[in-house]
Amino acid sequence: MLKTEKKNMKTNLFDSIKLKEMDQVRLMNRTDHKYWFHFDHLQELLQSINGNYYILKIDGETEFPYTTTYYDTTKNRMFTDHHNGKLNRYKVRRRSYVYSKISFLEVKFKSNKGRTIKKRIPAEFGNISFTEHENEFLSNHIPFNCNDLQPSLMNEFSRLTLVNKNFKERCTIDLNLQFKIADRKVALENLVIVEIKSNGNTGISLLAMSLRNQRIKVSSFSKYCVGRTVTDPDLKRNNFKRKIRSIEKTIQIKNNLYNIN
Repeated sequence: MLKTEKKNMKTNLFDSIKLKEMDQVRLMNRTDHKYWFHFDHLQELLQSINGNYYILKIDGETEFPYTTTYYDTTKNRMFTDHHNGKLNRYKVRRRSYVYSKISFLEVKFKSNKGRTIKKRIPAEFGNISFTEHENEFLSNHIPFNCNDLQPSLMNEFSRLTLVNKNFKERCTIDLNLQFKIADRKVALENLVIVEIKSNGNTGISLLAMSLRNQRIKVSSFSKYCVGRTVTDPDLKRNNFKRKIRSIEKTIQIKNNLYNIN
């Protein structure tokens, strides 16, 4: 995966933080707020908050490639639950940190209280099949039969990670998002996705304030749901049509994400 080659994205404005120091703000039980916008707004945003946040830096790098394999049942029950707005829903994915060659198998649970609870275990890098240990982990954390799960989507993106200097908030900034499954591949060029993660008791987020000042509003964005919608023509997708059209408008493309009638 290529890194962002856009001009004027300066991350050296931030004080750096090491990976081990980020253990102080893991936030496995948290609230999430997402924002998405055109890349042209990113530099102004970074400049407005650099004194209040650290940026993750490893070996002098601040932008890191990620890959994800999502799993669903043969009848797409997890996607359908998301599409229908069901509360208490699940997501199963294998997240790989390409730079460090580390992978985790993860279960994300969205509760009816609006909280995201994540459970994960280390996984073999590059392997997408479930081991016996992974099957046991999944059996303990999801209400689905592990034998009924199969890969349903893959994505790639690059990420900047910020940590508020009060260590109560972590923020991710995702770029270069691409989806693929089988022979279909869709890239969302110029789209930036920001997620602010906190324990829900952090008070005012300076990043959220800066986004608001740029007239960028909170808006849900599920990489899984968007990716499946634009790569699988057989899925029910009525409730995501407006989202796809809004993405097309934001990144200034005309109906080549998906042929939505």
